[in-house]
Amino acid sequence: MRLPFPLGASTAFFYALGYPVGALAVQAATPGTVLVSRFLVSAVLLAAIVGVRGLAWPRGRQAWHAVVVGFLSQGVQFVGCYQAMYAGVSPVLVALVIAMNPVVTAFASTVVLREPLTARRVVAVLLALVAVGAAFAGRVMEVGHVDVAVGWVVVAVLGLALGGVYQQRYLRDGHPIAVNTIGVTVALVPSAVFFALTPQHVADAPTAVATIAVLVIANSVIAATLYLAAIARAGAAAVSLLFGVIPSIAAVLTWVLMGERPDVGVVIGLVVGAAACRVGVDRRRATESPVGELAGEGAGAQVREADSATTPDDRCRG
Repeated sequence: MRLPFPLGASTAFFYALGYPVGALAVQAATPGTVLVSRFLVSAVLLAAIVGVRGLAWPRGRQAWHAVVVGFLSQGVQFVGCYQAMYAGVSPVLVALVIAMNPVVTAFASTVVLREPLTARRVVAVLLALVAVGAAFAGRVMEVGHVDVAVGWVVVAVLGLALGGVYQQRYLRDGHPIAVNTIGVTVALVPSAVFFALTPQHVADAPTAVATIAVLVIANSVIAATLYLAAIARAGAAAVSLLFGVIPSIAAVLTWVLMGERPDVGVVIGLVVGAAACRVGVDRRRATESPVGELAGEGAGAQVREADSATTPDDRCRG
């Protein structure tokens, strides 16, 4: 089935909103403070949703697989994202790199899972490299070199991609929202370590509280619910195409909320990045491959689980 425009647009909007709001949050408080607060509140809220709806938790070894996925896909990803934005990387650039996750995951799957390296994947990876290079050209020229902040973005997308590959290989049980709950809870570990190892302060408490509340509600709850509903309605292939437009929406929202207008290089990167996402989608394999999260916790489970682990009643409520 086709993805209805209202559902697709709202899903993309709430994911994209997480980037500029996250950037505003780390302006008001240090990343460690934002991360620990966000994950703690998200874990409590999502656990309540799982309990009220009686959703299935992964059990035994599957629960430990969910722990690994959460540590990589959420803990490592968001430590990298927030520290990069705290160091001055535009949320648009972060959104663009993270949006390359389906491409990076597909490439990593050829190495880790021994999946075929198709011509489509090679072209998608090359386009993704061009997109990221064009988008970051302005920053590199500004600072005169590839700085540490860029490295944090790389850490973020690698955590997300490796978590997705691990998830595809091992994680098979449990409702996606329950797996997501485990993910945000486990993400407290690297966040707490980061909190302990870096200086912490709150420059603007009201803004910090407001932005963290938006991140929890808009990303951890609304975006995740819409994401699952979109997959149940239209399938993974259609939903994965949203990765191509989310960075552009993030660019507009960043301009509106923060007054940061993207330069020519970023615009080129957005266009080429959208093409990379489009080329990288293999509709025949989409239901077998993970679609990682963008700006929020996302579903936190395999795309195929969104179709198989939810009942018709769950889909209606999502």
